[in-house]
Formats: sequence, structure tokens, C-alpha cells
Amino acid sequence: MVARLVIAAPSSGAGKTTVATGLMAAFAGRGLAVSPHKVGPDYIDPGYHALATGRPGRNLDAYMCGTGLIAPLFEHGARGCDLAVVEGVMGLYDGAADQGELASTAQVAKLLKAPVVLVVDASSQSRSVAALVHGFASWDPEVRIGGVILNKVATDRHEHLLREALGESGVPVLGVLRRAPAVATPSRHLGLVPVAERQAAAVAAVAAQAEQVRQGCDLEALLALARSAPRLSAEPWVAEVGERLHAGGSGVPTRSAPAERMPTPVVAVAGGAAFTFSYAEHAELLTAAGAEVVTFDPLRDEVLPEGTRGLVIGGGFPEMYGGELSANEPLRKAVAELAAAGAPIAAECAGLLYLARSLDGRPMCGVLDADARMSERLTLGYRDAVAVNDSVLAPAGARMRGHEFHRTVIEPGAGALAAWGLRQPERRVEGFVQGGVHASYVHTHWAGSPEAAARFVEHCA
Repeated sequence: MVARLVIAAPSSGAGKTTVATGLMAAFAGRGLAVSPHKVGPDYIDPGYHALATGRPGRNLDAYMCGTGLIAPLFEHGARGCDLAVVEGVMGLYDGAADQGELASTAQVAKLLKAPVVLVVDASSQSRSVAALVHGFASWDPEVRIGGVILNKVATDRHEHLLREALGESGVPVLGVLRRAPAVATPSRHLGLVPVAERQAAAVAAVAAQAEQVRQGCDLEALLALARSAPRLSAEPWVAEVGERLHAGGSGVPTRSAPAERMPTPVVAVAGGAAFTFSYAEHAELLTAAGAEVVTFDPLRDEVLPEGTRGLVIGGGFPEMYGGELSANEPLRKAVAELAAAGAPIAAECAGLLYLARSLDGRPMCGVLDADARMSERLTLGYRDAVAVNDSVLAPAGARMRGHEFHRTVIEPGAGALAAWGLRQPERRVEGFVQGGVHASYVHTHWAGSPEAAARFVEHCA
């Protein structure tokens, strides 16, 4: 059984990431094996979690993967660990729009039977903190709030007032943190700046967060609370793809030969500072489907990995590195040649921009007859997607759930053969299916649709 805590807050901006990362690093510094997790589709926070623990940061997304996979995915990531720390998303009870509690931190805490520690920004309140905590603790009796960490506390007098008020709430204070500039992490248009872009500074920030938590939190009480979580009955998730499915001539899925009968294709996965958005389970599923996964950096590498038969280009920040990506002309040509040869290419968001003809006026790979640019408008939200055309990821008619998160625009928004038909917030088609290319703004989590990884590797082989 893995001891576990969920770190939540009344709203975004209260300091969840700072506290969760600091706790992870502080407990890891004590010699505990700490498993880091993040509720929702966020790619950036898990990078800081990985830095704090030395283990892959993993996401628990009940919308994209389904509620039934939350406990198995948690058990998979936490296998062999002493403690798991799960950072929440937004406010404790905030989830997918118009979907009730779905994908909220509260729902994940209930699925994991985990106690919740509420991080409260106390900078502009004193006695009112008790009413706030009481409201959150009593809203859903199935959510167990086991303690509070008060963040951004100004003075000893301020701390005294807060503790006195909370003494009547029945919820213990497990930590008090003062304002500390050293623990801050810079943000920009899509949230925190990823670890890969500020490695040395990120290491220093995580160390400062760990020290702040050590000084201000009752680690023994927090560990005892984590160990009070009951045993989960779920079996750990396993990266198994089963029998691959592909669309036959009638459009009806038919079964193909098992992976062990196919050659082992090399699947190149984009990484480096420009392409930091990926889920650990994707590489695990590609490997389980029979691929050899090799990472490359489009900012530095001028050739694709030797023997590349397929290419996965996930999300990230190509808009921040447009000049360098454009200047790497040898790799841009190599990607274009691979696409022209019909090789499978799965591109999401940043990958879509990289395959475009241009990004903010700079030449990109030119695989797609489309141009991309930065925009002031934020596009954000879960998506219920239906494959409009057969592709290397899905047969026409297949449904997948995903997430959009970007401040860019591509014109046109869809090719002659679109990738997805989206049902909300408005009905539209988007993305491109072109030869072996599937390119879209929609991020997907293949743990919820493992047949996508299997189909992709089958096309590679």
C-alpha cells in the first residue's frame, strides 16, 4: 500500500505547485521514494515534480482516460514507492465544464481514497479563513480534508490570528509558509516556464521550495495523514495494447497479427526545450506495441534517429524557438522527406505548428499547406473528438477525448481531409490527415485509447 496525499486549493494561484513540489522534494530528501502525480492535462508541473523526486511526473485525467483508469494509473506510477503526492488542478471542486465533478481534484481524491491537504492563500484574510475551510471541508462528505497549509502568511501576528480562527474549524493546520521570492517560478502565456528551458534555475527553485516546506510544515503529521489512506483494490495499469485494430475495406475494424510477429520499427519522439509536452505512458505504449522509442531534439539534431520509421511530435513552445527551429534546415528537410515517403507522423499542437509551412513568418517543415501565428486569444478546454477520416491513429468514426491549450492560430484550421470533428464548445472540424500524417491541435492521452499507439506502430512496421 502506498501512502498518499492530494494537495488542493480553493482556487488557482494559491500555491499548489510550490507546496506540492516542495513536499515531494522534502520527503525525497529524507530518503523516501516519492511518486509524483498531477490531476488534469497539465504537462508543465510534472516536469518540476520529476525534478523534485527523480521519477517521471504522471497525470491523472479522469476526462481523457476515464474514471476507471485513475486508480490503476496511480498504482502503476506509484509501484514500489513509499509515498505519493498528487497535485490538484484549479480549485478543489473545479472540473470539466458542464460535467459536474468530472476530472476535478475532488473526484480524483475520492477515486484514490486519499486525504486532501488544502493550500490556502491567506494573504488577504484572517478570521474568514475558518469559514472558507469549513465550506470546502463540508461541501462533499466523501472528500476528506485532513489538514490545511497556510500560504503567503505575512507576520507572526497574522499567523496567530489564522491559527486561532482555524482552531474552531476542526481542521488542523499542518503548515504555515511565509512569502518567499526564492521559491517563485516564472510564468508566461501558457503557465509556468518548463524545466527544460531553465534547468539550473529550476533546480535552485525546487531546492528553495523544499527548504521552505521543511521549515514551515509538520512533515511528520503530513506523513501520518498520508499513511492513514486505506488500501486501494485496483490492479496497476499495464502498458498493454492487445490486438491492434485497423479499418478494413468496409470500414469495420479487423484484427491484425500480434506485435511480436512484426519487425521492430524506430519511432522518433521530439523532445528538447521546444517540445516538452508528453505523457510518460505514450512511450510505454509505443514500446509495448513493438516500437523502439528514440528521442531527438529538433533544436539541436540535424538528422532524424537512424532507422526512423515513424515520428511523434508532441506539444511545447515552438513559438518561443521559431528562429532556431527554422534555422535547422537539414532537419526540416528530413521531416518533410519522411512525410513525403508516407511514414506515419503523429503531431499535436506544437507538432502541428512545426509541420506547417510557416510559423510567425518563419519557414517550418512545409509538410502542411498552412501557416501558423501567435494569437492573443487563449483556446482552452476538453474536447470530445470523432475521427473524420481514417488515419495512422484511428479509423474513421473512432472517438477519443482530448484537450486543447494554445495561443496560436493555423490557417486553414483543417485540411481537405480533417483529423477530428469536435462537439464542444462549438461543432467544427479541425486538423489534417495527409498521407501518413495526423496533425491536430488536440492533445490526447493514449492510456485512455491504447489502440491508437498500436495502430500507429502497426503502420510504422
